[in-house]
Amino acid sequence: MDTTRSSINKLPVHVHPLFPIAMNHIMYGSYVCNEVSCRFRLHKECAEAPVEINHHPCHPEHTLLLTNDSPTEDGTCDFCGQKLLSPYYTCPTCEFKVDFICGIKPSPWAIEHPVCHDHQLVFLKKGREEEVHCEVCKKSISGPSYSCPECNNVYFHLDCVHLSKEANHPCHSNHPLKIIAYESLRNDDHAEKDCRLCTTTRPEEMLCHCSICNFTLCLSCTKLPPPLVVDHSKTHTHTLRLISSKLAFTCKVCGIDGHRRRPYICLECDFVIHGHCIGFPHVININRHDHHGRGGRCGVCRRNVSQYYGAYSCSVCPNYTVHTRCATNYTTWNYEELEGTHEKIQDIAPFKVVEHNLIRHFSHSEHTLRLLKLASVWWNLIGPVYSCTECYFSLHEKCANLPMEKRLFFDPAPYTLRYDKTIIYCNLCEMLNYGFTYTSQGISMEYQYVDLHCASLSEPLVHNRHLHPLYFLETNDHYCDACKRTRADYMLDCDTCNFSLCFYCATLPEEIRHMSDEHPLTLYCGGKGNGKIWCDVCEVELDPSKWFFACFDCEVALHVQRALGDFSRLLPGKLNTIGERECQVVLNNLYTRPFCSHCRSRCKAPVIFKDNGKDN
Repeated sequence: MDTTRSSINKLPVHVHPLFPIAMNHIMYGSYVCNEVSCRFRLHKECAEAPVEINHHPCHPEHTLLLTNDSPTEDGTCDFCGQKLLSPYYTCPTCEFKVDFICGIKPSPWAIEHPVCHDHQLVFLKKGREEEVHCEVCKKSISGPSYSCPECNNVYFHLDCVHLSKEANHPCHSNHPLKIIAYESLRNDDHAEKDCRLCTTTRPEEMLCHCSICNFTLCLSCTKLPPPLVVDHSKTHTHTLRLISSKLAFTCKVCGIDGHRRRPYICLECDFVIHGHCIGFPHVININRHDHHGRGGRCGVCRRNVSQYYGAYSCSVCPNYTVHTRCATNYTTWNYEELEGTHEKIQDIAPFKVVEHNLIRHFSHSEHTLRLLKLASVWWNLIGPVYSCTECYFSLHEKCANLPMEKRLFFDPAPYTLRYDKTIIYCNLCEMLNYGFTYTSQGISMEYQYVDLHCASLSEPLVHNRHLHPLYFLETNDHYCDACKRTRADYMLDCDTCNFSLCFYCATLPEEIRHMSDEHPLTLYCGGKGNGKIWCDVCEVELDPSKWFFACFDCEVALHVQRALGDFSRLLPGKLNTIGERECQVVLNNLYTRPFCSHCRSRCKAPVIFKDNGKDN
């Protein structure tokens, strides 16, 4: 069977480049997609599959081409009879199709001298209607199989047909391993029941066992054994060898104890490593830090980092260190090795310079913006600001210089700056937002939106309402100490004390102006109050343990929600579409406040919508 190899960068089954990973806990050698939002992974053999196959044993007259097109709903493989899935091989001349596995590793029609049985075995294209079981692993067979024409009801899985009842395994060459049922070892307290390589215990499966050495392997590790010897100079200068004996050790790369897993060791020096730690990159970028990663605490999990084991430290900030496992986690790292490359500089500017202090910004490309050093009176913007030379569009200088791409702590994929003229819901603080947002299309292909308030937070976050720095934390059971609500996914947490903040409370302004008082209202961080405090807007008693806004000189206090409302991050005067309704955000004043349906007095809503003349 002649084949033509394809470049990994042009593999037709995937649109993005794939790059190799030496070892990991899922596959011994594989390729992974370079796009961080994709997570596409292939075995090395599958990634290097031929694009063309000439002289396939079941279709030698024509060339078969690899395609990623979706097959018909009732399409089946012309070799094994199974349902056809993408990718698969197809003949451009006729309608012959075979699935991916049957294309690169077609099973022989017959096996003259199988190791698992005494008679010749023949290939059965489709599974039988009645349930049959494999003679080796005892599991049910639903697809193609091998059968003995001389024996009654003797069947084998395609990947079990090469296993004999007594097998010589490279990890245990002293004695052959016998395939036995787990039940035969259940009553033996001294027998090893978990797999010596992957450490899993599968009571429902058959095992490969040596009774002399009390050595056990699962069938999966028997069919696909790990390499006994690994040469990987980037991990270690000497050859690494797999040790199948039980050994208590601490991995030199990740610093995690591995008393159950079998390590690779260097026989020339004192170096021990997990198999899935071989091939870790030397230089990477992570979404928790802006520089290349090379004692102190881990910048991700906040636990201590030992100086005696592998870790990543920043080439610019010497005190920033991250555990190896934390740095290479799929939520942190983008799978890109940066050794030998320079720091990537984002060269996509948010604006073009027309002349001195005059720019054309991507959010307002129809007109030019001029830099004004003094405060702007339009919407009470505090300068310096960029103001449009032809209309009322204005931007803070800081907002005009926001990066077009930004890495956020919870996703290794970069987020892109976008100017939305419709209302966007922030996924972190759950607030409605208008204008600039950072957005990214995740693995689920759904867009994630983060407003500027949340995207501007970095760790450690020094908040003026707490004594200690705060760090990002992924959690499902923490409650916010400011609003007392339980939040899912992400919060800001204190390492020193039991204190947490949700993103909504972390982005609250420390001082606001409100019509309830002539003085600025200050964000009060709560405590045990001696007397009762009432909100001047809703006239409901305040919980003194929650954060609220207050002017204690005038004895004015407001709930946070009553002071800011739900629309404080929307630009007044703009028309916005919510569902099928077009609404306008208006300022809260004497003329726009809605009437109470009971007393007919005007309410004290902070900011409201106007919808076709009706208040909402």
